[in-house]
Amino acid sequence: MELERRTFLAASSGSLAAGALAGCLDDVARGSDGIESGYAAFFALWDWADTIGGDSVTFENPVGTGEVGHGWEPEADLLAEIAKSDAFVYLDLPEFAWAQEAAATLESDYETVAVIDALEGLDDELLAWNHEHDSDEHDGHDHDHEHEEDSHDHATGEGDDAENDHDHDDGGSHDGHDHGAIDPHAWVDPVLAQRIVTTIADGLADADPDNEETFRENAETYTDRLAELDDEFSTITGEAEHDVAILAGHNSYQYLEHRYDIEVHTPSGVSPQDEPSITDISETIDRIEDHDIDTILYDRFEVTSEDELPPLAETILAESTATNAVPVTSGEGTLRAWQESGWGYVEQMEELNVPAFREALGADH
Repeated sequence: MELERRTFLAASSGSLAAGALAGCLDDVARGSDGIESGYAAFFALWDWADTIGGDSVTFENPVGTGEVGHGWEPEADLLAEIAKSDAFVYLDLPEFAWAQEAAATLESDYETVAVIDALEGLDDELLAWNHEHDSDEHDGHDHDHEHEEDSHDHATGEGDDAENDHDHDDGGSHDGHDHGAIDPHAWVDPVLAQRIVTTIADGLADADPDNEETFRENAETYTDRLAELDDEFSTITGEAEHDVAILAGHNSYQYLEHRYDIEVHTPSGVSPQDEPSITDISETIDRIEDHDIDTILYDRFEVTSEDELPPLAETILAESTATNAVPVTSGEGTLRAWQESGWGYVEQMEELNVPAFREALGADH
């Protein structure tokens, strides 16, 4: 997937500031051999890149502890720091506009930095923000677990302006191509995560052939762990009493819905800015009662401590027959306690999401 070519000087006011960078980039050292250091755009990508790099490469995650990558904006001097490193791993999606702009500048002016689009080759696997999940599909409770590529129909947004059209009839060229209608959370799916990890390894190997064997061995070991995580989710959905999970927050889990044939219902929609209406909450409560759901999910990053619940989760518990709420994470960030426990992406999924979805789908009975 080629990144959209946009001039860095046209960046939004919240993005990397070109004016502040003009002098800094003139001083960047160039011409280093191989890859020794790099940056990755947010936690999951950082964990994967750093694991693949092993002892050969050290990656940095610019997103601070307690913050998430989606919607994050960097300090003005970040590009100068990235340009001093040897690699940059990012997602070529407008939801990470700062990273798109950084990648364009690096590719244009600093060719010694290996720029790796972790979504390369996944266009047909990406889902639209307005991805609709038909709950009628679940009535038969069919959890056939197939991973053929043709099982993922590419969803596209409708009614978007020309800038956001995701058109594959352009002969393979993506110049002027904007993925504006696309849900970026592909990394949440353990199967797509395996392909993303392999793509990162490919990019590092291309840039540093001397360490190719290390990169590929580390990637293979890690994808084996992701395959085990995939099996765990398959087991949960296969044993579930119902195929609807209630989430008190915005939906970052459409890729799990698509992969495992479940529904993640939320009154909030997909955007963190969406505010649920009384009708939305009422419909959610009806879902809880219809499916006899006892446990709901909430985003751990919406609260500051383990003792808190988001207001929406408290409202749903107070107004419905559900009695329990458990945290989940999309892998976009990390917390200090998780760092101290040595949790990477897989550990977050295993320690939080696997047991949470097991409870929420009634597979723990």
